Amino acid sequence: MIRELKPEDIQALLDIYNYYVLNSVATFDIDALTLDDFQHKIDGIKKDYPFLVYEENNEILGYAYGSRFRPKPAYSHVVESTVYVKHGAHGKQIGTKLYADLLKRLKQNNFHTVLGVLTIPNDASVKLHEHFGFEKVAHLNEVGFKFDTWQHVGIWQLKLK
Repeated sequence: MIRELKPEDIQALLDIYNYYVLNSVATFDIDALTLDDFQHKIDGIKKDYPFLVYEENNEILGYAYGSRFRPKPAYSHVVESTVYVKHGAHGKQIGTKLYADLLKRLKQNNFHTVLGVLTIPNDASVKLHEHFGFEKVAHLNEVGFKFDTWQHVGIWQLKLK
């Protein structure tokens, strides 16, 4: 089931996120976040953007949210989307379900454009974005340095209106 974020979800979400911090290039955070750091991050997001949780059998298996793309006022109708699925829970369409609900809510909130900013290569994330009609609009070479390797970023765009 997909639902809104609850305060008691924070630790489970942090555990999902920190797995990716420590074991992947899906995020450019290098060190695991503390509960306080993660709470502060979420507090900054949920006041203005949808923050959804996927729960099955009382276990949180994923989450998705929108966030500010850049701080300048002219970007206020653009949102960056984020989806994380718990390691080991892939292949159940959790990301697809979360993304469908997130995009619906972003459209209802009158956002104009959604951007997916992906470390590439990442076939699963590319496939997810393109499933919803996102188009690749940018490729940034060697813009992140993680695990002693330069990482590339692609940007996928979806116009909601």
